[in-house]
Amino acid sequence: MSPQSPRVTVVVIGYDDAAHIADAVRSALAQGPAVHEVIAVDDCSTDATPAVLHSLADADPRVRVLRRAANSGGCGTPRNDGADAATGEYLMFLDSDDVLAPGAVDALLRAALRHGAQVASGLCVRREVPSGRELPWQPELYRKPALVARPERRPRLVHDTLCVNKLYRTDFLREHGVRFPEGRFVYEDFVFGARVLAAAPRIALIPDTVYVWHVRRAASRLSISLDRSGIDNWKARVEAHRQAVEILRDADGGPDGGPGGGSGGKALARAARAKFLDHSLRMYARELPARDPEYRRAWWTLTRAYLAGFDAADLAAAPAPGRVIARVLLASPRPRDLDRLRQVAARPARLTPPYALDGDGTPVWSADLPQVTLEHLLDRPLRLLPLAVDAELRPREGTLRLRLHELYGRVAAAGPAVVDVELVHRESGRPGQRRTAAFAAETPGETWTAEVRLDLAALDGDVYDLRLRLLFDDGTARAATARAVAGPGLLRRGAVPAGRRGLVLVQPYATQAGSLAVRLAPGARGVAEVARRRLARAAARLRPGPRRH
Repeated sequence: MSPQSPRVTVVVIGYDDAAHIADAVRSALAQGPAVHEVIAVDDCSTDATPAVLHSLADADPRVRVLRRAANSGGCGTPRNDGADAATGEYLMFLDSDDVLAPGAVDALLRAALRHGAQVASGLCVRREVPSGRELPWQPELYRKPALVARPERRPRLVHDTLCVNKLYRTDFLREHGVRFPEGRFVYEDFVFGARVLAAAPRIALIPDTVYVWHVRRAASRLSISLDRSGIDNWKARVEAHRQAVEILRDADGGPDGGPGGGSGGKALARAARAKFLDHSLRMYARELPARDPEYRRAWWTLTRAYLAGFDAADLAAAPAPGRVIARVLLASPRPRDLDRLRQVAARPARLTPPYALDGDGTPVWSADLPQVTLEHLLDRPLRLLPLAVDAELRPREGTLRLRLHELYGRVAAAGPAVVDVELVHRESGRPGQRRTAAFAAETPGETWTAEVRLDLAALDGDVYDLRLRLLFDDGTARAATARAVAGPGLLRRGAVPAGRRGLVLVQPYATQAGSLAVRLAPGARGVAEVARRRLARAAARLRPGPRRH
């Protein structure tokens, strides 16, 4: 950028994160002259964070350190402190254990200036630590450059609830009073993001990766968004979402930009509720079978109360899996069918037996919940149906047996032909082994089976996920995963001969969503790798993660 380019302030927040915050600040300084200042807000850390920040400030005059006298308990207050102190025309936020991607500020600033946009937003990637695996966050929004003149014209904007992958005009935030909730408010991004959209900015979208979100699942103190073990996390998420929806619903989507709950705001509120059903509800439903009875009851009661405020149009706007889960919750006052709900919550969804019909022949969830109808299964394209496949892996024999279930006559009508089987390395996404097998009728009109032999000893040690592609006589193809089946000799560790490598330890298991995956540790190298991973996890636990969402 030229010397006359607007100045950018980057606000970095941190608490007890001396191990990472220097990398965050340096990533902001490395953006170049466009970054006029980096305001590092220390939320009253008790570790070496203050010393690290002051050392950075001594080395570069662009670094300003603000230290809070008392810990705020959340992320919103220190971000507000930094935003209040900012002198740049534009503003970005950065968490202490993340980094800005090289060139992020210049790319966002160019887009904002080119389009006269009050907000510019780019792609965030979630990087798993220590594996390095990266997953893009909401990539559908960032496939190509775009200008959104008003947020209601792109309702999917509500899916990107992050504040850190965006560049904001500072005077826009101040003029509209857009701030984070103060104190210990979890998921403060939800509310801040809704306030931004409610103020109806012009938004420039760019496909560039601008932010790297480090996900440290093995940290001794998980970030708030990852620590979902207690019911308080779900309460906080629901409350933040409720406030965000209210803000959007009360916003005016009309041309005058005044208050009043216009149709644009209502469209964004509806999109936010649909996203809640498809993302939040499905994510927590997948985890429900692993929770204790007290958590399940509390979660069920809380969720039913919140969903009671959704209308029929809210439910209809959501993809079918989230909609079905919500309707089962609303229909039953007590937790039920948890494993079946977990399968529906999987991606892609699976609807496992039994397959019930009401008196009129309409598909329903079960005989005792006939009010939860599933009529969409009769006319939805087969490639989108929640087909259920069971998987039985016997490591010592190297056999994988698959069982495909009928779904209200749709499977038989299409004619199951073959299944492509692939073991995919979880961290890298690379294929491990591929096999193909033909389906054969097991129980006519009810189930079809296929069996393949896998050379598990030939795989490198690590975790592999099972991916399927179901092919039918009518030309339809459906991507699927398979439900891990327990039973005698199943989901048990086994040793497989591996020639010179000795033995490979094979552990089939069910993922959080109930899908079949397999963990391998081959020979001495496998043992060493297992040890290395354990050491890496132990080291990560010694480094506390920041409060972040």
